[in-house]
Amino acid sequence: MTGLLFLAAFIILGVGYQRARPMGKIGVLAWLQSLVLMGPWLLMFGLLSLGITLNLASVLLMVVLSVSLYIILGRRLRSLANQDSQQIRPPNTPDRSSTESAAAPSPDPLIANSKDPDSKPPEVPPTTIAPPPISADDLKSIQGIFGIDTFFATETIPYQDGVIIQGNLRGDAPTVHSELTQQLESRLPEQYRLFLVENTDEKPIVIVLPRRNDPKVGGWTQKLFATILSLATIGSCLITGAFLLSFNLVEQPERLSEALPIGLGLVGVLVAHEVGHQISAQRYQVRLSWPFPFPALQIGSFGVFNRFESLLPNRQSLFDIAFSGPAAGGLFSLTLLILGLILSPSSPILPLDISFLRGSILVGMLARLFLGDTLQVSSVLVHPLVGVGWIGLVITALNLMPAGSLDGGRIIQAIYGRKIARLSTWITLVVLALIAIANPIALYWAIIILLLQRDLERPSLNELTEPDDTRAALGLAALFIMVAILMPLSPSLATRIGIGT
Repeated sequence: MTGLLFLAAFIILGVGYQRARPMGKIGVLAWLQSLVLMGPWLLMFGLLSLGITLNLASVLLMVVLSVSLYIILGRRLRSLANQDSQQIRPPNTPDRSSTESAAAPSPDPLIANSKDPDSKPPEVPPTTIAPPPISADDLKSIQGIFGIDTFFATETIPYQDGVIIQGNLRGDAPTVHSELTQQLESRLPEQYRLFLVENTDEKPIVIVLPRRNDPKVGGWTQKLFATILSLATIGSCLITGAFLLSFNLVEQPERLSEALPIGLGLVGVLVAHEVGHQISAQRYQVRLSWPFPFPALQIGSFGVFNRFESLLPNRQSLFDIAFSGPAAGGLFSLTLLILGLILSPSSPILPLDISFLRGSILVGMLARLFLGDTLQVSSVLVHPLVGVGWIGLVITALNLMPAGSLDGGRIIQAIYGRKIARLSTWITLVVLALIAIANPIALYWAIIILLLQRDLERPSLNELTEPDDTRAALGLAALFIMVAILMPLSPSLATRIGIGT
């Protein structure tokens, strides 16, 4: 498994370098950003495969250096990009080549075809090809918001209940979107939404849709379903707590008090995860649905899912909301795990098979760091918080898988866009299908993703502006941590580093 991970990493880096070379210095700098982020993790896993473990200070130092280099390279990258854009032309100065880059209509309004290179740019405001589903007065008001210094419109195409405006972006995407939105709101208040997105040729277009197409607030049936799932998840967490204590709660309900602390600890992980989402959503004034937890008898829960009940302003908000849940739940779980490991020598209560610690590279390394040579047995007594923290990290890692509308899928969509997010979803499903041959939990998870979570989130109002370098680094770090949590230690490697016999 470690060899496959290294092979995949080197293939990704090699392909990335080949794609970056034609872009010159900017492309190579972008590739170096990926290298400095992946380097420490590859080094750590490589040393671990040789039976060499690093202390916590060394790991933290590598992470800090990696993130610092990533930010420095990002600043240099933006500086070069700004220099190139200034050398090419000012953003608000039109020319023939920019106006001729507009796409002609096709049967699919989101697919652009090339235009005749000898054609003249339009000298009058664009007109519609077919009667749009909005009134002529509204259409005239919408066309009037575009200008040569914001978005130079070249063509208007009917689309769903609104229109697509094709043309050329003349300024910074956030500034242009804000100005166009303000003008649209002043002309047609509380009637339409303006989206700044890319078509399939990766060219900026504007889509204007009526507000009646906004996401709808969940009704009482969804809230009832969420309540039923919450109660079922509390029950499954209690059953998991009893399982860790080696008894069946269904057969021995009188022992509920014994399973209660562990069960409530697992519920606490889910609550922390949800609170993280809600706090971040309130910051962007985004409305979330009631949480839908999915019960699982093996680990208590597969996690908590939400749907957006309002539009997202930009991709940064999508990243922050998606990332904050796993960050809160993961930090809470990690704190419980470390606290449990610290308390284990003085309060050895929970008998834990050593295979549990071998089931995760991250958990195994932390256990080896805190418990030392006491792990060279087949079963070890630990504090119950170890079990809660370990399962909490697994739940967090499952939600970080880069698929669909899971938190990990939303993070990928926010950083890399919809095309990469769609590809990562299907790759994740294929990997889960292969893992399911040996682990049935992977099969359940693949079914949940395929049936309920495979769809990407709808585009944000400003889909062009990507999250900054710091968020990109945090997103990649979260994905690496997900792999470190879910990837098991091989028996030979675990024995070499002192976990088990």
